Amino acid sequence: MNDELQGEVTRGARAVVVYPQMRTNRDQDADARLEEGKGLALAIGLEIADAFTIPIREPRAATLFGEGQIQNIAIACEQSEAELVVVDGSLSAIQQRNLEEKLKRKVIDRTGLILEIFGERAATAEGRLQVELAHLDYQAGRLVRSWTHLERQRGGFGFLGGPGETQIEADRRLIRDRMARIRRELEQVRRTRGLHRDRREKAPWPVVALVGYTNAGKSTLFNHLTGADVMAEDLLFATLDPTMRAIRLPGVEKAILSDTVGFISDLPTQLVAAFRATLEEVTAADIILHVRDIANSETEAQKRQVLEILTDLGVISEDGGEPEKGGEGGIPILEIWNKWDLLDPDHAAELSGLISEKGNRDVVPLSALTGEGCETLLATVGEKLMAGAKLYSFAVPAEDGERLAFLHARGHVVSETIDEGDETPVVRLQVRLSDRELGRFSAL
Repeated sequence: MNDELQGEVTRGARAVVVYPQMRTNRDQDADARLEEGKGLALAIGLEIADAFTIPIREPRAATLFGEGQIQNIAIACEQSEAELVVVDGSLSAIQQRNLEEKLKRKVIDRTGLILEIFGERAATAEGRLQVELAHLDYQAGRLVRSWTHLERQRGGFGFLGGPGETQIEADRRLIRDRMARIRRELEQVRRTRGLHRDRREKAPWPVVALVGYTNAGKSTLFNHLTGADVMAEDLLFATLDPTMRAIRLPGVEKAILSDTVGFISDLPTQLVAAFRATLEEVTAADIILHVRDIANSETEAQKRQVLEILTDLGVISEDGGEPEKGGEGGIPILEIWNKWDLLDPDHAAELSGLISEKGNRDVVPLSALTGEGCETLLATVGEKLMAGAKLYSFAVPAEDGERLAFLHARGHVVSETIDEGDETPVVRLQVRLSDRELGRFSAL
């Protein structure tokens, strides 16, 4: 992103963050949501001048807030010398324009703010295309803000537009055309990535996908396990595009660890659609590690948000169970209770008791920052990948390197001998393989 925020406000600008709490979400922790809004603003380099929650009894169609509430926002801006107002909620184009006129300041809503973050952090060609598509979709409904003072019409010059086409109609047409081109480009990127994913499924290494609420510590854990240098700042959406690295696991020669975009509450609709493809890597995983910030007061609500999107992706079923996937069973999910080092002793003891009481083998407490518990995690992932494995005997031509490499990487080789044979050497192996891996081996 350049130094201009939507062309009008510089990075480092002082901002007042306002969370409009509707009656429909009064059960949500307003303080936690306000902190998240501040985190979004900090993620694009804004300086928080003030932040507060405003309860909304009846949303005003023209401004969302009532006149008295707008006056309070204006006073806060004056007193804190803020030049920008961040509304951590959804504003219509008219509401945004009217608030800017009344407050005499730039106003950005939650969708616009997240788009700025995505635009700054998307690193791959697909990520940038997804950001542009979402941004065009967002701007298409806001052209009224840009062109209310330009009601001129353009005559029909063929390629410039039909007879009497207004400037706003022409711009909407250009946006639609650009969105169509981006969708075609994205489809090509998805096809290419699908081919890569098909090759990975045939490749000899299992895929382990990290998912979790944004800022839960996924990238820090990824860096600790792989030694990679993925952005792991204390910022929301520090990672947007999947990053993959090789790791070693007990009982498995090698695995691919994938770090994905963080989840967030109330993700705007056009962003869910635009970034769904980024999360498609999860559906090709052999095991999912759901990283939770266990020290966060909203950790249970954050967990629900993640599970909702995993359900939408078809990774888990509506009732919370794992769906059948290609006849091979669901994808195992392991919960990682990260930031264990931030818990007070009493809370840590209480949570440890819950794990022991339930005999839960699907939860691993750890600290990605200190590394405590990471060895246990690797051992548990190795066990999960080999869960339900059975002993099989194979005779593979010694020259078939692909199938031999698959068995060594995806299974646990118990014994291996070479039979010289009459024509070509044959490798005879006894290997423990899961049903899923046996199916993949048979497809080679």
